[in-house]
Amino acid sequence: MAVEHRGGLLANGMRFAIVVSRTNEVITERLCAGAVDGLTRHGADTDAIEITWVPGAFEIPLIAGRLAASGRFQAVITLGAVIRGGTSHYELVAQAVSRGVSTAGLESGVPVIFGVVTAETLEQAVERAGGKAGNRGFEAALAAIEMANLVAGDAPATATSRPARRGSRAGSGSPRRRRGV
Repeated sequence: MAVEHRGGLLANGMRFAIVVSRTNEVITERLCAGAVDGLTRHGADTDAIEITWVPGAFEIPLIAGRLAASGRFQAVITLGAVIRGGTSHYELVAQAVSRGVSTAGLESGVPVIFGVVTAETLEQAVERAGGKAGNRGFEAALAAIEMANLVAGDAPATATSRPARRGSRAGSGSPRRRRGV
């Protein structure tokens, strides 16, 4: 029988760090506001949210890694906006930030969430920072809460077990849910 793990979306008692790029600040301020909104709507106290601004997206992984390794936070959210220009700079920055954020999480064992908007145009970035496409900062906050609960192993999801249906092969029944990993 399959076992299913899901993290809850309650942030009560958790601490979060947010690392935000100042480059494209008109976008990143909206992403940051969305992330704080997402955290507080799900129970995080504003005093339990620490925001650090860095010069550009390229600098995000270093600070995210240090914050994750500090042991003070249940998750780190990274926010930035990388918008394509006429050079290869876009690809280089987007790849470096993505790889660095992933590495920070894997090395620290703390969820480090990639909330960096990569867009072809300024208009696309604006839409992902509170426009028609939603707010990537808010979405990143929800991912941070869910991952923090999974890593903590005490996700508020209920554990249920269902037997396999008759006539099905062994192990192909509905999944059991467990808290955390």
